[in-house]
Amino acid sequence: MTKTAFLRPRSAPAESLESLAGLLREWLPLQRWFAGKDRPVTDLGVLSTTELFPGCLHVLVHAGHGGVPAPGGATSAGDCYQLLLGVRERPSPRLGKALIGTVRDGLLAGLTVYDALQDPRAAQLLLERLRRPGTAGPLHFEGDPAQEVPSGLVPRTLNAEQSNSSLVYGDEYILKVFRRIQPGVNPDLEVPGALARQGCHRVPAPVAWLRTTHPFKATLGVLQPYLRNAADGWTLALDALAAGDDFTAQAHALGRATADVHLALSSAFPVGTPGENGRTAAAMTERLTAAAHAVPALQPYVPGLRSAFAALATCDAGPPAQRIHGDLHLGQVLRAGREWFVIDFEGEPSRPLSERRSAHSPVRDIAGMLRSFDYAARQRRPWRPEWARRCREAYCAGYAARAGWDPRKKHGLLRAYETDRAVYEVLYEARHRPDWLPVPMAAIERLAVRGD
Repeated sequence: MTKTAFLRPRSAPAESLESLAGLLREWLPLQRWFAGKDRPVTDLGVLSTTELFPGCLHVLVHAGHGGVPAPGGATSAGDCYQLLLGVRERPSPRLGKALIGTVRDGLLAGLTVYDALQDPRAAQLLLERLRRPGTAGPLHFEGDPAQEVPSGLVPRTLNAEQSNSSLVYGDEYILKVFRRIQPGVNPDLEVPGALARQGCHRVPAPVAWLRTTHPFKATLGVLQPYLRNAADGWTLALDALAAGDDFTAQAHALGRATADVHLALSSAFPVGTPGENGRTAAAMTERLTAAAHAVPALQPYVPGLRSAFAALATCDAGPPAQRIHGDLHLGQVLRAGREWFVIDFEGEPSRPLSERRSAHSPVRDIAGMLRSFDYAARQRRPWRPEWARRCREAYCAGYAARAGWDPRKKHGLLRAYETDRAVYEVLYEARHRPDWLPVPMAAIERLAVRGD
């Protein structure tokens, strides 16, 4: 009998894995998707453990920060993270960066633990579980009964990890495994499913998904069709810049695609009413105050930025609030053939799930894409502001042609949402990519001083 024989295909006692805490406390902060890099992990608790199959554990852990304020001023009790841990008696040289370490004591003493999502065998077995509806302890494997996923698809891990981890199977499907888990239905399952029922072809529909009922109900992962031979908008934009090519035709088509998705969302979910600008302006001002506290470079611009939010409270109410993408930029769109597709409806992962599932002005998505054109233009030296300006104009024109209203005529709204987005970018870059901080700071200076 092996040392892992004590595990059963059901929820195991959390204390059986407490010996992992030391290893995970060191490993978690090194992961790209870990949200608390700038705060010490003061406590680590195992919330749930389930054996998915022999040698692979599904684990939910809580990483606490001892009440240390997060950037932005709020005090966080910590976060829940999803881990798939491989367990072996002998380490393999193939594990490489997936290796977490060897457990020194407890029930797993002497065993090597690693990130199972980077193990091809474990990835294949995970797909097998998703292919057939069923349960394993609190875990529920579900799917669209009209979609049959073939077996034997070869997995590969996407290297460009962000706030989640993704596996591609045979260039046919992509599985997104959510890392930071919050109670409730994840928008990246809810929204594409609703859009598929609306007949919107711009968003790949969910095929299968994984959720849990313990320690709370939550979405854990989603399997969707993989758009082979597609390129993301960020790569296409950078390629155009490098070649000196115009990108306005693509930007115009992307604006039309964005409007298509917004129109489908307004049909799939309840639509709010205009007139919430005062409340929105107050929330934006609060986020600015918190961000300036965390990033001192923002402080000289605070008065000018506040003026953008103050103007929002009295400007044209704009289109009704509705469900939106929530984190739209060039990296969240794919072009396959002549068509644009929109992906990753999770929203900004740092924001509460309830906020990401609520209605917002569609101008927020538009502002995110406009900021993304500026980000792309600043990747080349010398900076080409005219390239970004032409793309912004073309994108808004494409959106107006499909939506029936022109974002450029909502100047107060657009300035406020662009400012709010730039403030978010400053906070993000300061935490994760300090070398990129000058990009949003340039926009901050423009939006605060010139009021554009």
